[in-house]
Amino acid sequence: MNLKRREFLKKSALGAGGLLFGASLRAEEKAGPEKFHDPFTLVPLGKTDLKFSRVCMGTGTHGWHRSSNQTRRGRTAFQNLLRDAHERGVRTFDLADLYGSHTYLPPALAGIPREKYNLISKIWWNDGGIDEPERPAADVVVARFLKELKTDYIDLLLLHCVIAPDWPEQLRSQMEILSKLKQQGKIRALGVSCHSIAALEAAAAEPWVESVHTRINPYGMSMDGPPETVVPVLKKLHATGKGVVGMKLIGEGRLRNDDARRDESVKFALNLGCVDVLNVGFEKIAEVDDFAARVRKVPLPA
Repeated sequence: MNLKRREFLKKSALGAGGLLFGASLRAEEKAGPEKFHDPFTLVPLGKTDLKFSRVCMGTGTHGWHRSSNQTRRGRTAFQNLLRDAHERGVRTFDLADLYGSHTYLPPALAGIPREKYNLISKIWWNDGGIDEPERPAADVVVARFLKELKTDYIDLLLLHCVIAPDWPEQLRSQMEILSKLKQQGKIRALGVSCHSIAALEAAAAEPWVESVHTRINPYGMSMDGPPETVVPVLKKLHATGKGVVGMKLIGEGRLRNDDARRDESVKFALNLGCVDVLNVGFEKIAEVDDFAARVRKVPLPA
């Protein structure tokens, strides 16, 4: 009798354990494995019709007078870097007249269909910065950009480095010209790169702006203010449907040798929920691989 009872209890325990194990498996299957960010997935840029790769390659590290760390590597090395970055999966390239990076891109991506990558460029309208003292109207400048880039259109065209709180009033005539160029199909989306919190606030309130380049990291390095001041404005921008492209994620290179803080910066930007694209001025292909690996460590939101 005792033997039979022990066998019954043993079989019952095994059965219950099997049920519990099966339930656990089913719950795990339902939840699925944890998913992580893909650095090269195409993401919507705000409410524009554009989709940019999550990681964008910047070309203007310490850029000034049509020169940057990237162009100073030499034509062959820089063009190889651009091509290698595309082969890795980068589909968005951030250029500017100020950096002098336009003419490097066409030979680097020769043979790749234009629809397989996105181009961002910026008009330098401030004093200094480029050699010419004149600042022609935006239509003249964009015509030159298109020739330099050997393309019929620029995906995102920005007014470079706005600082004043009244920049929309200062630049309204240029903005109107750019809007006409967009209607002609020469530009697909318009925006600004901001270099003050007042300019960022103005961008959030300006209907003309479709996307903003902004400096963001958890340490306040090379930013328009501390994160607790900047982030609410970025959330406001994003809530109105504007694209947000984050810059200075590794503190303009100051976090290059700090693994823990680079990880934290990438995680911070991705978890904000209001930064669409991460724009980094890579100088070596190893830096593309390193940054991509850090993006892949950040879980997608549940």
